[in-house]
Amino acid sequence: MTKTTSYVAMVPDATGRVPYSAADDAVWHDLLARQIPAVQARMAKPYLDGLRRLDLPRDRVAQCTEVSAALTAATGWRVEPVPALIPFGRFFGLLADRRFPAASFIRRREDFDYIEEPDIFHEIFGHTPLLTDPRFAAFSQAIGQAGLRADKADHSWLIRLYWFTIEFGLTREGAALKGLGSGLASSIAELDWATSGKPELRPFDVIDILRTPYRIDILQPVYFVIDDMDALFTAAQRDLLADVAKARALGLHAPKYPAKVA
Repeated sequence: MTKTTSYVAMVPDATGRVPYSAADDAVWHDLLARQIPAVQARMAKPYLDGLRRLDLPRDRVAQCTEVSAALTAATGWRVEPVPALIPFGRFFGLLADRRFPAASFIRRREDFDYIEEPDIFHEIFGHTPLLTDPRFAAFSQAIGQAGLRADKADHSWLIRLYWFTIEFGLTREGAALKGLGSGLASSIAELDWATSGKPELRPFDVIDILRTPYRIDILQPVYFVIDDMDALFTAAQRDLLADVAKARALGLHAPKYPAKVA
């Protein structure tokens, strides 16, 4: 989360609103128009229920202030604009305080199909719908609280739990495999791949997740399936730092992906 980026944070005005341009609004509109059919077909009910509850604008970039109002009413969360990439310590601290850090810029047209760092579309369209669900809200806060207590050396272990659930979790609705995570909602390619039946699927298991390495720049070779959303409530009550210690003692699984070429 401390990598460099070519994007510059947009600064909110005194009312908390970010002055997005007409070009920014057009990118938002086009991203939303492309993603809506995919999420309606392949995302799970908790995400879709949250998306309906937020009722995001179609023709302009959503403002963090208006999304915060809906989240606060639902689960007590709010959205805080931040630069694209923040240190793990600040990230965990915001989650612990029920504040979701949202990169305030939106991608340029040339990065329309893929942007490695999170932008406001990924943050708002991808993440905030699930934060209207008390189970995901409690689980996200529990990860933040554990991160505040963790040594820096444990941050990269703990963030795997966030990655494979909040970012890339899956579930089943009847016989259909559905997406849950924000990385799936905001990427047609990843959502299609994750629900295709081709990647390896594993049951939701905290220790297994903590031991599973990942890369951020590829389609994931492994996904975890959360069949019972209430399992997130249970996981939020666990001693996650004890889980990290156990996972560290057991060691990482062998990667399922090729090494990144420098």
